[in-house]
Amino acid sequence: MKRAKIEFSEGFKDLCKALPQPGAFLLVDEGGKRNVMTIGWASMGIVWGEPVLEVLVRPSRHTFGLMETAKHFSLNVPLDKLQKKLAFCGSRSGRDTDKVEACGFHLLPGVTQGVSVIDGCDLYFECRTIHKTQVVKENLDPKLVRQYYPGDDFHTVYYGKVLEIYRG
Repeated sequence: MKRAKIEFSEGFKDLCKALPQPGAFLLVDEGGKRNVMTIGWASMGIVWGEPVLEVLVRPSRHTFGLMETAKHFSLNVPLDKLQKKLAFCGSRSGRDTDKVEACGFHLLPGVTQGVSVIDGCDLYFECRTIHKTQVVKENLDPKLVRQYYPGDDFHTVYYGKVLEIYRG
């Protein structure tokens, strides 16, 4: 795969086009364990003087356990393609299905050692987890609690220092 490095601001602009729909693939592949899930929410900015990508994962998701121990993750953005695979990865659990295998994804080593990416996407973010925090019900607007958390399954927000951004 050819890789063309891009600026943080350009990656942000393109990520905004993909979210919330059609979405992006969050991939954790570390220590012999892997899972890919579809996400529709993310945030980017400068935090602690670093370029940061924040992803949200609910504790009920299989990916949550992997994110808790992983040092790295990648966000793989298929602009205007792979819609069926995005839908599949957003509706199946990695506890029951190897979604990488089921989707026929070919994983490639990222630029960063220890990071894998999904071949065939348009945009890639390679990140190292630098912080995590839980969404706290009491601190969240009650309207958002009612709308997004009827089962009290509050996300953990993972802050990833962006190590690489490139087009594939």
